[in-house]
Amino acid sequence: MIIALISNQLKSQARGLAHNIKQFLREKQVTVVVEDDLAHEFEAAALSSIDPKKVDFTISLGGDGTILRLVHRHPELNAPILGINLGGLGFMADIPSNDIYTSLQDLLNGNYRLSKRIVMGGQTADGQTCFAVNELVIHRAENPCLIDLGITVDGIYLNTFSADGMIVSTPSGSTAYSMAAGGPILTPELKAFVITPICPHTVSNRPIVLMPEREIQVQYLSDHLPVEVTYDGFPKFRVSSGEVFKIFVSERHFTLVNMPYHDYFTTLRNKLGWTGKLKAAY
Repeated sequence: MIIALISNQLKSQARGLAHNIKQFLREKQVTVVVEDDLAHEFEAAALSSIDPKKVDFTISLGGDGTILRLVHRHPELNAPILGINLGGLGFMADIPSNDIYTSLQDLLNGNYRLSKRIVMGGQTADGQTCFAVNELVIHRAENPCLIDLGITVDGIYLNTFSADGMIVSTPSGSTAYSMAAGGPILTPELKAFVITPICPHTVSNRPIVLMPEREIQVQYLSDHLPVEVTYDGFPKFRVSSGEVFKIFVSERHFTLVNMPYHDYFTTLRNKLGWTGKLKAAY
């Protein structure tokens, strides 16, 4: 078995934990590979030296942001990801530090579930493309005022949003920026996109959920400075007045490893601080 170990080196405990995890896996006869710049320190094979198709699993040490960074930094890796949470609000990285070695042993024993999730793609008018696990965001950027974004779905006009921008999220991203902007929470196994306007001028402009097979076209209508398109928090494109940006379901896929004793609803309740209790019926 080959496992890629990716850690967020900006987190103080990540480096030490990564060394300990590497040692644990090696004692279990697992081949561990790490990012090239850490290969010498970890006395492990460099990621670039391994056929990515031969990597069985990827372990992410950090949080949801670490998972997103590794997906975009290493798009060639399609191995299921086990996310170990060293931060705060983590929905994809749901393994707490006190469950690391129990979870690793369960991984090696085959005691896990795989959660396959959809990914969205984006394309500019001149053919530049990107993909997003969480969301694509079109934002007013340097414009000091609201912008007008005209939305069509499969060529049918939906609405023009006057807002700071617009978020189109996957179910994975529904608990990220979209939720902060008032969007609904979607369970990860759903196949859907959510369009959430950012601070819309009209309160009747509400989030809408669409099947991902629909092609969404966003036209920047305002005669202002270019707007910015970001993917999973990374800046990518500028879109000028009159241009159209397309959003669609990607051919890529994204897979997380879930342990049987960690379920999505418990994670939601804990991470969002929900304090409701079951009450006996009278």
